[in-house]
Amino acid sequence: MKMHLIEIDEKIWCHLQQNAEPLVDTPNSVLNRLLFGTAETKEKAEACFSIPAVSIQGLPKSLAQILEVVYEIEVNGCSRTQATHRVAKKRGTAPQTINDKYCRQLGKKAQEIDELIAEPGYKGFKDLLMGKYSAHREIIDMYFDSMMSDSDDANFVPLEKSHV
Repeated sequence: MKMHLIEIDEKIWCHLQQNAEPLVDTPNSVLNRLLFGTAETKEKAEACFSIPAVSIQGLPKSLAQILEVVYEIEVNGCSRTQATHRVAKKRGTAPQTINDKYCRQLGKKAQEIDELIAEPGYKGFKDLLMGKYSAHREIIDMYFDSMMSDSDDANFVPLEKSHV
């Protein structure tokens, strides 16, 4: 495909950065998604249910954020990028901060995370979390078991407790 050079102002550049997946997107891929994303994708992203917080006393914030992203993917049908942006918006932080939780802190690239998430039952991803957060194996196991068994049930509510 033939490419063209364009100049954009700072406001547009900042908007592109806010909608980009770090180390994955190019300005062209962000513009392509924003301008030509299918109506179904946009509607699906807007129709996603509210994101319940994973709030368990003693649970690392990074693990809670990762579980919220997985929830968005599994229950609300969002892409990893959409899920990351939704969790970031809900938490009042940058998408890069959420991305950091499941990439850098887990020692994986975004593409590797996508591959793990694509596995049936999230087996590889769950194993990765269990290895990283071994003190919270029981919570991780319960969360995934509950989410997978109830993800088709509209009444599914992720673990929300003040203490365990």
